Amino acid sequence: MKTVTHWFSLFLTLMLLSSAALAVTLQEAKELGLIGERRDGYVGFVVDDVPPDVRALVQSVNNQRRDRYREIADDNGITVAQVAAVAFERAVEATQSGHYLQDASGNWVRK
Repeated sequence: MKTVTHWFSLFLTLMLLSSAALAVTLQEAKELGLIGERRDGYVGFVVDDVPPDVRALVQSVNNQRRDRYREIADDNGITVAQVAAVAFERAVEATQSGHYLQDASGNWVRK
């Protein structure tokens, strides 16, 4: 599992560097309480009514995450679900106070 943590840390760094414009937009959407970190390692909608650009952003981020999770899983001989679980743990650590996360029941809660 330590290898997964290493790969995931590398993934987060690359994601932040390669999509700085998305990170700002993602950050803004989180600050507005529109989106949060889902338990499955992806980003989800906290509210039902979000602008189309936020929907497109979430889809883009989730597609990038899914592809990267698959790559990490393949490289380490583990499942995508295992990688996503580590990703959620890291997201919880990285989530700022006041931003949303899903709890064990799938409800949105502020950190």
